[in-house]
Amino acid sequence: ANGYYFSRWNKCIHSSHDLSDMVYIDNYIFNKDVFIQYNSTVGQFVGYTELGVHNAELWNKDPNKQQEMTAQLEGYCKHNAEIRQTAIADKT
Repeated sequence: ANGYYFSRWNKCIHSSHDLSDMVYIDNYIFNKDVFIQYNSTVGQFVGYTELGVHNAELWNKDPNKQQEMTAQLEGYCKHNAEIRQTAIADKT
């Protein structure tokens, strides 16, 4: 009851059959409030609290972190969407 709650939610969103509009969103949540978010459309982290702004500035300067996020879009989102699309959407 009296504690802290941290979670991280990520999601992949697309509407085109060829996955060209795929977007990867990664939310960092503390006590039900998003404090930092990565959005592949924006291509960087955005902070919504003092801590989030601080971390976003650090992470946006880190080429390894940026590469990791790009890899999530390609290797996680697109890869899994292709599997699901083949298994579900391509059925007649």
